[in-house]
Amino acid sequence: MRFNAGISIVVVIITSITVLRGGGNNSTLHPSEILHQFDNKDTMATSDGFPASFYGEPGVLGMLSNGISAFLVLLQNFNTARTGSAPVGVENILAGVHLILIGGICQLVAGLLSFRKYDHLSGTAFIGYAALWGSYGATRIYLGALAETPTTAPLAHQMMSNLSLYTNMMSNMSQNATTEITVCNLCLSIKESAIAGLVPYILLSFLLAFCSATVNYIMPFVFGAITVTLIFEAVALVASSWALVVSGVFELLILVFAIYGSAALLVKGLTQRLVLKGFGTPLFNVLLLGTANSASAQSIGQEKKKNTKYAEPMALGFFCDTIAPFVFAFYSFRYMQSFGLGATWVSIISVAQLFSSYYAHLRQDCYHTTKFGLHATYWLIKAWDEFVVSALIVEDSKVVSGRGSMVGNWFFVVAGLVLCVGSLNMDVLELIHNMLFVLLTVSTIPQIPLQGYYIFFGVACSLFTAASLYGTFSRLINTIAEKSLIPVGPQPISTEQLQKAFKCSRSKQGGQEVLSQADQTSDALFYFSNGVAALSALHASVSSTNLSFLHLTVPWVLISGAIIQVYVSRLQVTGGDRFGSIISSSYAAVWATWTWFRFAGNLLQLSTEAFYSFTAGAIAFLVINAFLMLIAAYRNLVLLFLTTVMEIVLVCFLLSTLQQLPYELEMAMLALLSIICTYGALASLVNCIFSQRLLPMGPPLIKEKVKQESAPELPCPVANSRLTSGLLKIAGLLEDGGVCGIPTDTVYALAASCKNPQAIEKIYNIKDRPAEKPICICISSVEQLVAANPPFSPLLWEFMRNVYPGGISCIVSKGDWLFKLGVGPAYDRVGTKDSIMIRVPDHTVTGHLCDITGPLAITSANPSGEPDSTHHSMVINRLGQKIQGVLCDGDSNEFVASTVVNCLKIDEGTITIVREGCVPAVKVRQIFDRVKSTMV
Repeated sequence: MRFNAGISIVVVIITSITVLRGGGNNSTLHPSEILHQFDNKDTMATSDGFPASFYGEPGVLGMLSNGISAFLVLLQNFNTARTGSAPVGVENILAGVHLILIGGICQLVAGLLSFRKYDHLSGTAFIGYAALWGSYGATRIYLGALAETPTTAPLAHQMMSNLSLYTNMMSNMSQNATTEITVCNLCLSIKESAIAGLVPYILLSFLLAFCSATVNYIMPFVFGAITVTLIFEAVALVASSWALVVSGVFELLILVFAIYGSAALLVKGLTQRLVLKGFGTPLFNVLLLGTANSASAQSIGQEKKKNTKYAEPMALGFFCDTIAPFVFAFYSFRYMQSFGLGATWVSIISVAQLFSSYYAHLRQDCYHTTKFGLHATYWLIKAWDEFVVSALIVEDSKVVSGRGSMVGNWFFVVAGLVLCVGSLNMDVLELIHNMLFVLLTVSTIPQIPLQGYYIFFGVACSLFTAASLYGTFSRLINTIAEKSLIPVGPQPISTEQLQKAFKCSRSKQGGQEVLSQADQTSDALFYFSNGVAALSALHASVSSTNLSFLHLTVPWVLISGAIIQVYVSRLQVTGGDRFGSIISSSYAAVWATWTWFRFAGNLLQLSTEAFYSFTAGAIAFLVINAFLMLIAAYRNLVLLFLTTVMEIVLVCFLLSTLQQLPYELEMAMLALLSIICTYGALASLVNCIFSQRLLPMGPPLIKEKVKQESAPELPCPVANSRLTSGLLKIAGLLEDGGVCGIPTDTVYALAASCKNPQAIEKIYNIKDRPAEKPICICISSVEQLVAANPPFSPLLWEFMRNVYPGGISCIVSKGDWLFKLGVGPAYDRVGTKDSIMIRVPDHTVTGHLCDITGPLAITSANPSGEPDSTHHSMVINRLGQKIQGVLCDGDSNEFVASTVVNCLKIDEGTITIVREGCVPAVKVRQIFDRVKSTMV
């Protein structure tokens, strides 16, 4: 067993290195630092030279991780069935560690890389299964640690091999009966917790298998085999060894399917062709699930998807919201006797939900960043709160009655209502999900009498689980199909009505106050985390002398105020604010120190000298917070009020270290702090959703003075893309025959006006570009093509309307219509003799530029053979001496160029993917199949 596990570790490590090396820019969040070996982002002739080292296949790592994890469990199952006894404790521990490393960490990497490849399904599945194998590995470690207990190891071994022996053992207990009963109960509770965790994974795994059948026919077999395996693994926990054998057979199938699927993806990554069958061909067309009304879907904003460099993480967030409440429901209905292992399962899935929040942040989606971050906070707090209660309820009966004084959960009720407001302009499913979350938070108010507390909580968890399961399925299918096939309901309230409700309407002239760069998608989560910590800290202020109450306070303050706020500070690092994460990082330290002092200080009965060390720390926090108040004065009044109240809270903390604390003052300040955080969260969320100030945050008291510093002389003129004057400056340079670097919806490009053929010739010299590589043209919209009246078929027109604007380039036939489009003088300088590639970027600035100049000839702004330019500074540094100007727009939207589609034979019902770029080839084919089906 150990030898085989060691071999499997080596196999996974080697495979991981291969995939990550093949993944190139997908293996890190800074792919622009990786040097490409070939310049094929700007060629449209062939895909044979497309290097596998640039665009790897993370599905290889994900499927192999599933296969090898299943193989580890298979070995243990067959050994148990053959010998009739469970593995010894150390083998269970080692197997658990291997499952966490292989199925957990390796598959987590695969999921993160899949999100980077705009692969919604694989990203959701791999991160979800990473949580599954990590939780199952933790279960094995629990069982192994329990079996290694010296006085009860033989009994534990027999308990794990056959649960029915428990009844027989109970009738023959000896003098150590109490100890044996305790271990038996622990073992039984572990198995119950494992079943509670496996059941929702079975349901979700079935959904993943079904959804993957609309994409290819390898992943459904892998996920389907995992589903059946989980069923028999759950049965084996309460039945005899026959279920282990059946489970082992399906685990062997997982390994076989995973090996074949990995081989197919590896060959595809190396050759850029589907040599082995299985990928690219679905088992059935996703459109067979329903016939949605395209007009109504378009009217509620569900038809068009944002083309970004990250996949949509909403399905993953709903996935996690299915697992956690299901485990709580089992516990609430008293199926589980202890919540020790349950807390571990919930904690692991909460971490996965933080990843969904993180990818929503990278997509600049403030609503889902806040929602999934808040939900993860809630599950973590409730998991460890219930764990503490279940551990202390036997030792101290006062804990039961003392729960009534807990007030921290009230802030979650308010937070749930804030999310309801934020989802009013989305869809009915989102609103119902948030309303059920409010019901869930209300059900966990500790003021509810204990007799009905857990029943109410269990019912609320069951309803929330059902809604989350439906949300997972609908988000996955609708994302794959890129239209609303599974109904999610219309938008409850229109955007205009919401704006009127907030007493702010849009101006046609753009007179509304637009958010500054300092406003970030993580601001609402920052206020939420501080609000929960502040309101929860009231409990400790009231019950500072009761250690049992302090035990209950620790998860609330430490998790929300410190752990989650560290996550928030990570988000704010990338937010663009010049002060970064200074405030959130400092407050994470404040709440962590507060928890340590209030809890550990009383528990350890610290000496007077130790109290003085906390006094010194409190003084340091007071000084630091004074600087934070100065920073807040540069932001807005709400943040300034928050830091000011926090200063008084820190004064109270200082007085508590001197044992001179007036508790009434601290309680008042903590309550005021939570009120400020409530409004700050609501205003930040609403303003970020609508990208304008609907709710006032107050002006900054200190405004920055723009200093006219002597900037270093640049090699070429530069212009700001956010200024009309900058756009006109670049347009003038292009009109005069210059070559300029411009942003697009993918990477930066070199542009020349089609009115100046000589400028297009300059591009070849600037890039050292081979003369046989043609250059495409860029226009602002499909309407420009309509005005030129090209002889396109209805199918081609419909396909273009579905992919434009976006990161897809279409190769079409040349013709006289190009003269009407404005390409006349450069007719022979762009495209090939018979074809031309057309780009319609999903980029407002580039579209306005094309409206001013007419069609532009563009190609990627990099010397041939070098990586694409993903920031205007890269264009300036590499080509600034050779070009006439750069339109500066900061970081590019993508790290790869557009996907090139040959549409010359589209009337014959076929298209060819010439180059796979930011939009995966599978996604393009899905769009084409959908268009064909609607045309028929």
